[in-house]
Amino acid sequence: MAKRLASKDFDRATIYRNLVELTEAGIVSRIELGDHVWRFELRRDEGEASGEHPHFVCVDCGEVSCLPTGSVSIKRSSTAKKDIIREVTEVLLKGRCGHCA
Repeated sequence: MAKRLASKDFDRATIYRNLVELTEAGIVSRIELGDHVWRFELRRDEGEASGEHPHFVCVDCGEVSCLPTGSVSIKRSSTAKKDIIREVTEVLLKGRCGHCA
């Protein structure tokens, strides 16, 4: 998105500063998927917490997909310590997409 706006004479630093401010205002979510690149997306519902829905990243082509909320569940095993997972803030799945598999 920044490249498209920059080609229309928008300042790149201003674009990112505005995205950070929109994140702080709760309008967009910012996510980093382990590659040190920030990605921004409009929040699906007002008040949705950042990373509330899971993401899938293809390890071959790098395509990022939003998965439906509730499509992934995390269950604790009966033998796991209760204090291992206190709160899940983000779910990221990596694998090969249908095109690359």
